Amino acid sequence: MLKDLIIFSTFVKLLLFPTYRSTDFEVHRNWLAITHSLPISKWYYEDRSEWTLDYPPFFAWFEWILSQFAPLADKEMLRVDNLNYTSDATIYFQRATVIISELVLFYALKKYLTTNNMKNKNLLNILAASIFLNPGILIVDHIHFQYNGFLYGIFLLSLAYAKEGNDLMCGIMFAVLLNFKHIFLYLAPAYFVYLLRHYCFQETSIQGTKKFSLKHFFFLGVSVIIIFLLSFGPFIIMGQLGQVLSRLFPFKRGLCHAYWAPNFWALYSAMDRVLIVFAKRLGWTLNESAIGSITRGLVGDVNFALLPQVKANHTFILTLIFQMASLVKLWKRPSYKNFLVSLILNGYSSFLFGWHVHEKAILLVMIPFSLISADNIALFRSYMILAVSGLYSLFPLLFKLTESTIKIVICLLWFILTFMGILSNLNYKRNNIKKYSQSNESKLSYLIKIIENIYMYGFIILQFFTGIVHQIIYKDGKYPFLPLLSTSIYCAFGVIYSWIRLSVIYFLGKDDENQEVNS
Repeated sequence: MLKDLIIFSTFVKLLLFPTYRSTDFEVHRNWLAITHSLPISKWYYEDRSEWTLDYPPFFAWFEWILSQFAPLADKEMLRVDNLNYTSDATIYFQRATVIISELVLFYALKKYLTTNNMKNKNLLNILAASIFLNPGILIVDHIHFQYNGFLYGIFLLSLAYAKEGNDLMCGIMFAVLLNFKHIFLYLAPAYFVYLLRHYCFQETSIQGTKKFSLKHFFFLGVSVIIIFLLSFGPFIIMGQLGQVLSRLFPFKRGLCHAYWAPNFWALYSAMDRVLIVFAKRLGWTLNESAIGSITRGLVGDVNFALLPQVKANHTFILTLIFQMASLVKLWKRPSYKNFLVSLILNGYSSFLFGWHVHEKAILLVMIPFSLISADNIALFRSYMILAVSGLYSLFPLLFKLTESTIKIVICLLWFILTFMGILSNLNYKRNNIKKYSQSNESKLSYLIKIIENIYMYGFIILQFFTGIVHQIIYKDGKYPFLPLLSTSIYCAFGVIYSWIRLSVIYFLGKDDENQEVNS
């Protein structure tokens, strides 16, 4: 099954070679050139291109390794001053490196399957395929262009080690991951609590009690420190740590990305715009500097006309507050299942309330959620809403007609195969555990399902509006932001709802991992 998966997926990804490429393609070509042509002392200072190196050092070395093979394709891509260079050989080479690097994800999924004690191997294969062929990865990596599949492979490796009880390797792999891409810092609180509680506190001879293990704490701490020293050590020695950190954490960027991620701040910003309309009619005092544009935040601060202004420290506090609840439960009951759910909720909190969140960060929630999506009906429905709203929120990344057809077809096929595959296995499991009938559902649960279904069907109307109706009504180019605005707001409701639904399941449900939840 897995061998067939990698053959089929490679064929699909090869077909995507000629598709649209975003500016991220030039970003990574420039990084290839920087790491290959310049000494390490200049990597984080080079600024001839606006796409400067802003990932942690391990990813810079990853680009350096790739650059050693680049001359076999086209050495011109390695010239730092050769901006926006896109020969056919360059395109094929960079596209191919994404496919090859995803072998890490394939290996991680294979390892994770071997650590899973689930008897239904067919369901495990469906989950593995749903991750490896996730449309989000196909859209962002193989069309838009990034290396998320490779990074999520390292992430899943750390989870596989945690699943098999090797906490030390779990911590080491996560430390490695942080030094490849620092966005995974969003998940660090869950890792910290789990490893401290599960690995550094060991069972004693007295049942139900644990004792802090200085030995385990030392091994874990030293291992993580060594990895960070390997990564940042050369720049510390050269006195460049401040420069590197300034590239990694550009807080001068605004609250919202130019294209609003479907999170709380999208709704907050939209509400401010709605209030402007009423304020003008009612003669309220407005912050005039906020009225100039609908989306600001690519560079600089976002200003609100009526609602309170939001600063980076506000988003940090909000994120931490919402993360704390799951961390408290994880501290009390540091099981692997609680660790995984806490990771997901940490990802949700960061995505919904973080500073300058990109829409692509929804994968930080979706990938780990995939691993528990088949545990019961309640989790499946939460995941389904997240997957549809999260993947649809990526659609504006591909705005050309050809790619529009591709993204819709890919997502529809994935929805059908993944959702039907999981649901059929869940129904089989449920029917063999206990009888389930409509009469067992509360009226509230039934109403919730109706609302969820209506929301899901609403995406058809949304696509019809953004893809056809808007162009017909506004042929003169008026309100060009409206499709983006509509997509962000509508998808934000789904993402927030799925977060609330999972939180209710996690905090109000029983801790028994085999519990069957019906609503």
